[in-house]
Amino acid sequence: MNKNLSGKTLGIIHASHITIGAMEPYIQKYIPEVDIMHLCDDTIQRDNIRAGAGMIPKVNYYKFAQYAHNLEEAKVDLILLACSTFNYAAELGRPLVNVPIAQIDRPMMETAVRHGKKIGLLATLATTVPSSERLLQIAAKEAGKEIEFKTVLCSRAFEELSKGNTAAHNEILLDAVQKLSDETDCIVMAQLSMSALAPFLADTKVPVYNSGDTGFDRVRQLLENR
Repeated sequence: MNKNLSGKTLGIIHASHITIGAMEPYIQKYIPEVDIMHLCDDTIQRDNIRAGAGMIPKVNYYKFAQYAHNLEEAKVDLILLACSTFNYAAELGRPLVNVPIAQIDRPMMETAVRHGKKIGLLATLATTVPSSERLLQIAAKEAGKEIEFKTVLCSRAFEELSKGNTAAHNEILLDAVQKLSDETDCIVMAQLSMSALAPFLADTKVPVYNSGDTGFDRVRQLLENR
């Protein structure tokens, strides 16, 4: 039986407003009784995209540390980084505050590594790819597993989602999932915004993991252990 988490507070740091709406169904599913504090800075994603794949502006790491400090001062019980592109910020931030810091994609990567050797990585933002591949490799190394992965980038899906065309976003990704399923043991969706696809994935050939379910299941566990 789940512990009642009333009175607990989760602080969430967003690099884009898109993730605020994307995670709401998972907040209601996993931690409906928890108070939520959102800190969103759209300039982080803007500047990450401008810098190009594999390049994170140093100022964005500084911003994350400052926001983590702000949330610590607000006395949250746990901090969650909702951005995939600069997931390394969670690792840099942990020594700087006394509040635990979780990263939304990490549990998904750990789940995929446990499931199989051949993993498909599906992304819609080019800037997310290097950091997601890195996190997947870290999860495999820590689990003592050897993995192979194939990355598929569907940039047009993100463009459609940014225009509010969720149906087109989902159609593009469903086609990519179907093709990747023939080559992999499981698939991970590299960004929280891709969790919009989750209701359409009940009958896929291989498991398709999203960071909404795996991430907030872990958040609940962490808060229950606090």
